[in-house]
Amino acid sequence: MPNQHIASAFDRDLEAVQAQIMKMGGMVENAIHLAAQSLETRDEELAEQVRAGDKAIDALEDLINERAARVIALRAPTAIDLRLILSVIKISASLERIGDYAKNMAKRTGVLSQIDPVNDSTGAIRRMARTVEGMLKDALDAYIQRDADLAMDVIARDEDVDQMYNALFREFLTFMMEDPRNITACMHLHFIAKNTERMGDLVTSVAEQTVYLVTGQHPEEARPKADKTSIATKA
Repeated sequence: MPNQHIASAFDRDLEAVQAQIMKMGGMVENAIHLAAQSLETRDEELAEQVRAGDKAIDALEDLINERAARVIALRAPTAIDLRLILSVIKISASLERIGDYAKNMAKRTGVLSQIDPVNDSTGAIRRMARTVEGMLKDALDAYIQRDADLAMDVIARDEDVDQMYNALFREFLTFMMEDPRNITACMHLHFIAKNTERMGDLVTSVAEQTVYLVTGQHPEEARPKADKTSIATKA
């Protein structure tokens, strides 16, 4: 039964690499949560925990890519199975970038903790990050369950993140014009808000991979982008 043996070995390889994706996803969810919490509470030790943890996320991406390449080289996957393996590589890349943005958020906690707070901006960013965190959880669930409808719901919710970012952008401009002493804090906060908005884009990319995996096609319509500030500013 050599063919059956090869098939079962291939299935085990796929299960192993997908388990690593879920592990990586959980680590990234936690990084988003802790980074936003450290920002709001001005907890520099918690921020350092996020920065240190990013190395483990990067290492896991390397492991996933190595295992995925090994599966392609040794198992000669069919077109459908190859689509699955390539989706794993793309999802791990998106997760790694989200982890980087969470790390960047944590890096600025130390600076902002030394500056007077600007209104409830850190609380607003935390709410925005919590939305992204929930989207990521659902995107990963959609991937494992092969649930294209849930993935499309995640894609639609990215517009909410864009709207939150737009509101913060306008708020930061107002604060800076009202009092130049707010400029330094608002510049750091804007950078964090923009990175959080980009996390939402990357989560959407994860969801799009699920739609492609299930249907064989990318979502028909371009996903809505409600961020109207991109032309005006680059973080």
